[in-house]
Amino acid sequence: MTLEAKLEATLAGLGYELTDYSFSAKSGLMRVFIDKPEGVTLDDCVLVSNHLSHWLAAENMDYERLEVSSPGMDRPLRKLADYQRYAGREVQLRLRVALAGQRRFAGRLLHADPAEVVLDVAGREMAFEMDNIDQARLVPEL
Repeated sequence: MTLEAKLEATLAGLGYELTDYSFSAKSGLMRVFIDKPEGVTLDDCVLVSNHLSHWLAAENMDYERLEVSSPGMDRPLRKLADYQRYAGREVQLRLRVALAGQRRFAGRLLHADPAEVVLDVAGREMAFEMDNIDQARLVPEL
């Protein structure tokens, strides 16, 4: 089982979703980004940090520092479920391979399936292959 799968299972047991994580073996820094439907508070981050500190020790994970935070208002979209949950919201995409000479697109997320994500970009419906999306983020609603 991968570290990501273990983190997802552990956090789900606490009522949180793993939105992203990173680990740098060089610096020993592990960053974990969590979310829940009603949003993440500082108390949530403290609770998860304490739990993960004990869990990582039990897993013999060698790390120096652990940072736990919310994904922010510009939350990344990584999984199909993320795209489906945020249908109707404004998103920004960065593609791995340019489409018509362009790698960055912004528009309203219409729908997504395992093969593609469809956006309304300036009134034009555009489909993007899921495998070609390098990064996707929500546009913050203020």
